[in-house]
Amino acid sequence: MPKDEGPRLLSGGNPQIPKGHGDEVVQSYIAAMPGWKRGIGERLDALVDEVVPDAHKAVKWNNPLYGIEDRVWFFTYRCFTKYVKVAFFSTEPLDPLPPIDAADPNTRYLHIFEDDQLDEAQLRDWISQAAASPGWLE
Repeated sequence: MPKDEGPRLLSGGNPQIPKGHGDEVVQSYIAAMPGWKRGIGERLDALVDEVVPDAHKAVKWNNPLYGIEDRVWFFTYRCFTKYVKVAFFSTEPLDPLPPIDAADPNTRYLHIFEDDQLDEAQLRDWISQAAASPGWLE
């Protein structure tokens, strides 16, 4: 019998995790994040837990999702080769805006590279703002 080698990594190193709901499946995603990216995932998850302790969690489309209720999402992240892409979904503009725009005006991105220092105060503020005005209904 072949040894279970865990989740497969997709292009760019993003873990391929079966979709599901709850903290357990998000923790499986984080555990499968490669190298230094795992620490970023652990910290992002902890920040959401601090700011929105009753957040709904899921993994869909190989991304962890955080919402104010099932199917109403405000936050996600995904592994790419050189960075972790963080997305904020909010129907109200975040202030200040995260640095990278998207085709959807309700979405803004932040890229976190290996040597970046996380501005946790700013991340908490963006998470709080996005949770107060969630921008993506599945």
